[in-house]
Amino acid sequence: MIDAPAFQDQIPGNYCWGCGPLNEYGLQIKSYWSGDESVCKWQPQHHFMAGPQHVLNGGIITSLMDCHCICTAMAAAYRSQGRSIGTEPLIWYATGSIQMTFRRPTPIEEHVTLRAWITETTDKKTTLSCSLSIKG
Repeated sequence: MIDAPAFQDQIPGNYCWGCGPLNEYGLQIKSYWSGDESVCKWQPQHHFMAGPQHVLNGGIITSLMDCHCICTAMAAAYRSQGRSIGTEPLIWYATGSIQMTFRRPTPIEEHVTLRAWITETTDKKTTLSCSLSIKG
């Protein structure tokens, strides 16, 4: 059982379409620490379909991974400073680049699990890897 609030719920004024709890029309993902990686479980709705109605749209998948990774990078920065997410001064990140490899269609009926981990951190950049899976 997760006893900490989601990363996204701790970011003040978070109206992001992908991860903002304040955006009622958004995806509203929730990410949490599990050791040194972050985990997010999310249930697609049928209006997020691709051309085939049983497949999740690739743009939605990319948005999920982008927001999960951004929030993970921010949470890691706060963690490295020994501060709670959302405390002053605020830490914000933006995606510099994203590379996706789609291995097979993602069924829309099942919840997806995202896992992200930091692969490199410098003064100016944090690099992450992320996976999305169905049923493990």
